Amino acid sequence: MAVPKRKTTPSKKGMRRSHHALKPDAFQECPNCGELKRPHNMCDACGHYNGRLIIEPDA
Repeated sequence: MAVPKRKTTPSKKGMRRSHHALKPDAFQECPNCGELKRPHNMCDACGHYNGRLIIEPDA
């Protein structure tokens, strides 16, 4: 059975976990209305995606 010979140091543990940090959400400005939206998602404010009207926005 594979058992570690030595205790893992805090430095090695930290290096292994360096990719576990939370990343901030990405936002882009909608080219149609200027509101912030997630990339590759329809704009919730105006209903546009990729320059086309997908759904009519709520009044």
